[in-house]
Amino acid sequence: MKAAFKKLDGLILPLVGIVCILLLWALASATVAKNLPSPLKTWEMSRLYVLQPFAKRGELDQGILRFTWYSLILVAKGYTLGLLLGTPLGLLLGVSALCSRAFDPLIQILRPVSPLAWLPLGLVLFQKSEPAAVFTIAICSMWPTVLNTAQGVRAIPQDYINVGRVLNLSRWKMLTKILLPATLPYMFTGFRLSLGIAWLVIVAAEMLTGTPGVGGFLWQEYNSLIYEHIILCILTIGLVGYVLDRLMSLVQLRFQAA
Repeated sequence: MKAAFKKLDGLILPLVGIVCILLLWALASATVAKNLPSPLKTWEMSRLYVLQPFAKRGELDQGILRFTWYSLILVAKGYTLGLLLGTPLGLLLGVSALCSRAFDPLIQILRPVSPLAWLPLGLVLFQKSEPAAVFTIAICSMWPTVLNTAQGVRAIPQDYINVGRVLNLSRWKMLTKILLPATLPYMFTGFRLSLGIAWLVIVAAEMLTGTPGVGGFLWQEYNSLIYEHIILCILTIGLVGYVLDRLMSLVQLRFQAA
């Protein structure tokens, strides 16, 4: 019975929250912010993009899910590159105190740099918008993976390491049998944070380069003063970010259960 009530609360309470937000949004558009479209007007202006989500009428006139797909492809490329760089770097920093002392100041300097600063450098290096965007996503998203992986290695009990040494395990077996399994929860925390940052960065990258995607569509509609489509893009960005985080959470639970 309690479980049924919990499930019911899990459905009703979010709906109540959504209704409250819609009411506040409608009230604000009618009183305080006259330029803010109401929920009804936003739906009327955006329903073509929602009801025909994969339609392609032009370069920057496509269904919202087609724009999302373009953005997700770039995110997947940059995020994968970020993990390939960040995971071994985090393991190295966690294992070697010398490397940690040598590179930690550099990481702390580079970590807070905005994607708006990295993207122009990527354009200078690669001369094309797509590789520049992938470079920017990778650089910006890798730091949570680096830091959490390093923290996970440092948190491994010394007894685990001692057992590996007593058993005379090779470096590869120490890595695969002790370091990686013990560090996995920390790594997945970093992976989730990195994925969220990657999704944030793609919007900024597309806005600056004007490439097709959610960010590029948002910037075009802002320049055209179509505020309803800006809200559509914001909602899409939020929903896709939520879905990506839930999917990563399920992957994490699956790996931990295994």
